[in-house]
Amino acid sequence: MPIKVQNDLPARKILEEENIFMMDEGRALHQDIRPLQIAILNLMPLKEDTEVQLLRSLSNTPLQLDITFLTTISYVGHNTATSHLDKFYLTFDDVKNSKFDGLIITGAPVEMMEFEDVTYWEELVKIMEWSRSNVTSTLHVCWGAQAGLHYHYGLEKRMLEKKLFGIYKHRVLVRREPLVRGFDDVFFAPHSRYTEIAKSDIRECKELLILAESEEAGVFLCMAQDGKQVFLMGHPEYDRVTLDKEYKRDIGKGIDIELPKNYYPGDDPQCRPELMWRAHANTLYSNWINYKVYQQTPYDFADTDFISGK
Repeated sequence: MPIKVQNDLPARKILEEENIFMMDEGRALHQDIRPLQIAILNLMPLKEDTEVQLLRSLSNTPLQLDITFLTTISYVGHNTATSHLDKFYLTFDDVKNSKFDGLIITGAPVEMMEFEDVTYWEELVKIMEWSRSNVTSTLHVCWGAQAGLHYHYGLEKRMLEKKLFGIYKHRVLVRREPLVRGFDDVFFAPHSRYTEIAKSDIRECKELLILAESEEAGVFLCMAQDGKQVFLMGHPEYDRVTLDKEYKRDIGKGIDIELPKNYYPGDDPQCRPELMWRAHANTLYSNWINYKVYQQTPYDFADTDFISGK
């Protein structure tokens, strides 16, 4: 899929080296089609890593995507250079009068806090409410999924006995749903979190449909019945070495943490992790783009003049 981003976005060079087609702004302007407008609210501390991971996962359909990265103004982290944010990111105030075909709300390392205690919670609430009328479909990831389920349906998260950390086996429950079209009966995906929304609470909410779950990791994927809100509890977009970096970072800080499960060959952290989840990750993001965004959005839904700066 041709992904349109700013020509000098650092993630662009990394992805082009992986043979992923990144369309430059000049070529995009000469195509007589309307690209899908996708906003990514990036709440992760290492924003450039998340940019690469998400753009890679979005790169497997023939549709043209025009990506807008968003950040919060109520909290600015210290892991991404201000110059990078100023150059490649907008805020909600910049886009609140616009419409998007799709929105991704990422995870964030704030799960140990109550939702209302998160510095940017009120800003996130405004964005989630805005998404009801200004976005065709919103994909919430990990903590972003817990936050979305809490805001839209009043569900509460709960602490786990220990960190859910590693690669877990999941099973598809509703094969007729296009969001999991092409999935095997059983598939693997990474998780890295201390909290969850209980499966029983999600099941009791009649507006939600559980599509895939794990005996160990709980609900993996669920959505509103109309597909406008999709909730993804894990991190299928993660790189091969993301969990490795997290594990060695925490060990370096003296944190008592177990090895990520089903991750290192022979449970040896010196071994290169085996990549066993990317095919399903790509399928999931492609299905979301195709069936929940492209197939549902009207041709003139997005304010493309506003987004392109015309």
